[in-house]
Amino acid sequence: MAEALTIARPYAEAVFRLARADNTLPAWSDMLQFAAIVAGDERILALLSNPGVSAKHLGELLLGICGDELSNEGRNFILLLVESKRVKVLPQVSDLFEQLKAQHEGVLEAKVSSAFAMTDRQLKDLVVGLESKFKRKIEAKVNVNPELIGGVKVEIGDEVFDASVRGKLEAMSVALKS
Repeated sequence: MAEALTIARPYAEAVFRLARADNTLPAWSDMLQFAAIVAGDERILALLSNPGVSAKHLGELLLGICGDELSNEGRNFILLLVESKRVKVLPQVSDLFEQLKAQHEGVLEAKVSSAFAMTDRQLKDLVVGLESKFKRKIEAKVNVNPELIGGVKVEIGDEVFDASVRGKLEAMSVALKS
């Protein structure tokens, strides 16, 4: 995984610089996400590892599947990845591009784990509180994790706010053992 990120980073940074210069960040975001889904399909992955499939054929196939979802620059980028035998890292390129875009726009991504499904109001209140703490816009991605027993756990960058029952029980366990 680390190797894929290392390979993907220069591509993501180059596309980000191009998109920022052309003021096309949202369009590139959409193109990369769509192309990453296509490249992540198991049938495409099987073709990538098949030595009998030429780069030209693979490029034509990918461009045919993506169709009008790609601009001319997007099509050229896909062909560059095909020629460089780097199509497998397209999902990582897309993820890194999104991180660069969010950083450029001053948005922080919060990974929220909740023991139960959150209502829209609860999520909104949580996001407002986080935005006031960090003084930046927060984009929350929520997942339900019943192992937390109750409460929420929020991860923003390298900071973790654990207000879950499980977290509190683990903290009490450590305190009682020391």
